[in-house]
Amino acid sequence: MRAEILQVDLVPKVKRTDAIQTFVKQETPIVRLFADDGAEGAGYSYTIGTGGSSVAALLRDHLCPRLIGRDPATIEALWKELFFHTHATAVGAITSLALAAIDTALWDLRCRRAGLPLHIMAGGAQHRVPLYTTEGGWLHMTPGALVEQTVRAKQAGFLGAKIKVGRPHVTEDMARLEAVRAAVGAGFEIMVDANQCFTATEAIRRARHFESLDLAWFEEPLPAEDIDGHARLSAATTLPIAVGESLYHPSHFREYLQRRACGIVQVDVARIGGITPWLKVAHLAETFNVQVCPHFLMELHVALCAAVPNAAWVEYIPQLDDLTTARMKIDKGHAIPSAKPGLGIDWDWKAVAKRQVAAPVIVK
Repeated sequence: MRAEILQVDLVPKVKRTDAIQTFVKQETPIVRLFADDGAEGAGYSYTIGTGGSSVAALLRDHLCPRLIGRDPATIEALWKELFFHTHATAVGAITSLALAAIDTALWDLRCRRAGLPLHIMAGGAQHRVPLYTTEGGWLHMTPGALVEQTVRAKQAGFLGAKIKVGRPHVTEDMARLEAVRAAVGAGFEIMVDANQCFTATEAIRRARHFESLDLAWFEEPLPAEDIDGHARLSAATTLPIAVGESLYHPSHFREYLQRRACGIVQVDVARIGGITPWLKVAHLAETFNVQVCPHFLMELHVALCAAVPNAAWVEYIPQLDDLTTARMKIDKGHAIPSAKPGLGIDWDWKAVAKRQVAAPVIVK
C-alpha cells in the first residue's frame, strides 16, 4: 500500500461569524491510499483556518509511513496502532484530524472493495435523515436578514435552521430569535449555537430566556472542557444541551453522558479521529438513549447518520462543491446517502490539483 498526501484550501462562499471567531478558510488535508491489488480510497479532514500544514506534516512524517506493507482491511488495528504511535500528542485536535484523514480513506477503500456504500457497510439503519441548515444564521446578521434567510430556508424545504447566539446582552439574542420564530412558526425547528462563549451562570440565564422559544437544542454553551458547568446547565434547563464538535476521543463523550451533561451528541468525524471512533461514539450514545446530530462535514455525515439508528439530523453547510462532481441528494427536507460504493464523495481530482497549496507527497 502507498499513500499520497495533499492539501486544498477552500474559502467559504458566504461570510461566517460566530461568538468567538470568523470562519475565513477551510484547510483540507486529503489522503489517497493505493492498495497492492489496485483498490483505492480517499479520505480527508479539515481545519477552519489554522493547523492544516501541521496535520499534513504529521501524516507525512509519522503516520502514513506506518501504513506501508500493511493490510488496509485491518482498520481497527491500524487506528489503534497509529493512535498509540502518536501517544505523546494525543488526545488532541491535530492528531485526531490526521487520524481521520487516514481512517476515512481506509473506510472508502474497504467499501469500494466490497462494492457497498458507507451507510450500508457501517450499519444501514436509515434510508434518509432530516436536514437543517446553518448557512443563514451567522452572528453578524441583522434580525431582518436572519428572518429573510430562515424563511427562505423553510421555503426551500429545510426542516430546521441554526441561529448563532452570543450577542453582548441576552435581549439582543432574544430579539433575533423571537423575530425568526414569529416568521417561521412553531413547526419549524430552530437550533442555537453559542460556540463556547458563555460562563455557566450566563448560560443558565440565557437558557431561561430561550426556553419560551421551544428550541431544538442549545449548542456549545460553554467551553468543552467544563463538564461540570454543562452538568449544572443541563440540570437547570428543559432545553437539550448539545456538545461534541470540540471533543476528540470517545471517552470524552462517555464522561459527558455519564454526568448527564448533554442531551444531544454532535460528534464530528474529523475531530474524533475518523469513522472508526465516530461509530463507537454513536453506539455509545444509543446506550444512553441520546440522539446523534453531528457537526459539519455533511458529505461524510449523511452516510454515517444513515448507518446508525439514533442519528436525528444532518447539518447542511456545503464545503466540497468546488472539489466534487456530484452533490448530496436532498428530498423533501431529508439528506439521502449515496448508493455508490465508498464514502459517497465523487472527487474531481483535476479541480483538486488546481487548488493544491503544495505538491502532493508520495509515501511508499
